[in-house]
Amino acid sequence: MPAMAAPRRIALCILFVLSALAGGAHAQRDADFLAAKDAFDRGDRRKLDLIAPLLSGYLLEPYVTFWQLRLSIDQADAESVRRFLARNAGTPLADRLRVEWLKSLARRGDWGNFGDDFVDGIGGDDVELRCYAVQFRRQLEGDAALEAAKRLWFTGQTTPDACEPLFAALISNGTLTIADRRARFRLAIEAGNLRLAQTIAGDLPGNERITPREFINADRDPSYHLAKGQFAWKTPSGRDLALYVLERAARRDPEAAHASWRKWRDRVPPADRSWGDARIAYHGARQLHPSANEWFAEARGTTMSGDFGAWRVRAALRAQAWDDVRAAIEALPDAEQQDSVWRYWKARALAAQGEVAAAHALYRSLSREPSFYGLLAAEALGFGPSTVAALKTPPVQVKDDEVARFGLRYDVRRAIKLAELDLRPEYLREWQYAVRTLDDDGLFVAAEYARRMALYDRAIYTAERTVARHDFGLRFLTPFRSEFAAAASDQGLEEELLYGIARQESRFVPGIVSSAGAVGLMQLMPATARWVAKQLARTDYDPSRIGAIDVNTQFGAFYFKYWQDRLDGRAVLATAAYNAGPARARSWRPVSMPLEGAIWVETIPFNETRDYVKKVLANTVVYASALGRPYVPLTERLGVVAPRNAGPELLTRAP
Repeated sequence: MPAMAAPRRIALCILFVLSALAGGAHAQRDADFLAAKDAFDRGDRRKLDLIAPLLSGYLLEPYVTFWQLRLSIDQADAESVRRFLARNAGTPLADRLRVEWLKSLARRGDWGNFGDDFVDGIGGDDVELRCYAVQFRRQLEGDAALEAAKRLWFTGQTTPDACEPLFAALISNGTLTIADRRARFRLAIEAGNLRLAQTIAGDLPGNERITPREFINADRDPSYHLAKGQFAWKTPSGRDLALYVLERAARRDPEAAHASWRKWRDRVPPADRSWGDARIAYHGARQLHPSANEWFAEARGTTMSGDFGAWRVRAALRAQAWDDVRAAIEALPDAEQQDSVWRYWKARALAAQGEVAAAHALYRSLSREPSFYGLLAAEALGFGPSTVAALKTPPVQVKDDEVARFGLRYDVRRAIKLAELDLRPEYLREWQYAVRTLDDDGLFVAAEYARRMALYDRAIYTAERTVARHDFGLRFLTPFRSEFAAAASDQGLEEELLYGIARQESRFVPGIVSSAGAVGLMQLMPATARWVAKQLARTDYDPSRIGAIDVNTQFGAFYFKYWQDRLDGRAVLATAAYNAGPARARSWRPVSMPLEGAIWVETIPFNETRDYVKKVLANTVVYASALGRPYVPLTERLGVVAPRNAGPELLTRAP
């Protein structure tokens, strides 16, 4: 035995050394790759070219080649680009490079190669590429191709330079009329794009034109100028300037703007008057002014782009004027009326008007969805608990060999490596492409693979894409049970509520850092974490541990509970405060009369916060079932929001 042991020990030592060397080589190549990424981000083509040979055969080598081509796209030759596109077909890199390549060809006027590589649908909604495509077709079809460009004119956003020669041609041949140009002026005002509005108005002919000096004077104090009403009301430019001033004044103080506008609005044509009335009502609704619904009545029949119609509904909800709620919903575009939010509120309006059967039909159509309004609809029908119980189905079974095969796919391996290197945008794009064509069975395999790899965000994302069959255990994962349970117990909170917050904040990615600097599962800002540490007398707190799961969940739970206690004990208010800040949550409360919690949530002025509160509270109900907790109705969790009564001093005690 001793004679045999020595060779074995030697062999094991050799294997260990080789493994260590291989691991070191992998680590070095990862470091080289990150250095290449840094060179690309800084536009350092020379350094990138020096690093590239070191990464030959590396799993992520296509990224290095992509970066090289991207930095030299205006000098790249067609053969090199097409070779890359062919080798990497069906990847996010190929699709991104094709768009940039086509734009480069168009800028160079190389329409021959552009025509060879352009295919309808490339680039999706990329306006710059769409305008280049029209330029290309114009050479083949003449001015008939310009019709596609006219559709791109009607936006309040600034359009790329590629569109300008097309718009100039449309103006020159009369296809874009004065009325069309003034319509875009209004769209720019609505979007708050003042520079675009001023450019359009300054380019108009004759008495349609507004001069730069007129804009400068108007911008000094819009509210003052609206109150004075000293506009050239009989000219198109005078009326447009008045409406420009009205929009700016209404954004600041809709009540004062309404009082001033009433003195002058009879001087303008009915269409202009309706537009002015509508803008005041819109800004009043966004600022939760109690008269907003009355102001919308003055603008009855007016339609506008964007979320104007939605805020007309919300103003009626805030006023609890159910006839107006129904009328506003039925004035929305047909496709928008099918959104779950408006189907639910239409059902509520129908019920308030005594049309119970019609209301119940809408509730039933919603009640199968484990969403905010699906749960409310189920509760309205009296079977909320059974709806949530139905989500506790046995997990979908997938075979281990199928999961293993999925993990061996080249695109999946790329995604995993990018995740390891903390290149999150690239990782997310790779995963999206890897699962985008999978059927339900394939999605279950992919979601289970992601779960086993602790990529909980991708497991949830993938499980949510199934169509006919669903695994709600994968959609509502419960990782880090001990940490969440301890944090909930220490702060006297429901564990399901903390899970509901974390699912929405981070999708359970422990080290994630937001663009604003929020960290970890509960997305804590560093200043908030320092404040919480002080409140908890945690002298051992180290800022480097803000993302640690136990610290992050404990601090997040404390911060939530702190504001819940100071916001009438209402989780709905604390949830809004967690996302948008306590001062805003308090300011959104009704002025005098209590307000149903569901209406309060739907009228939150910030789109992000409104969506956030809905999802957190719906998550909480589903997680309660998953964790075996008693069913607490969503309507009870929402409760009633009391009028503003907390002193402002409470809002200065914490970040």
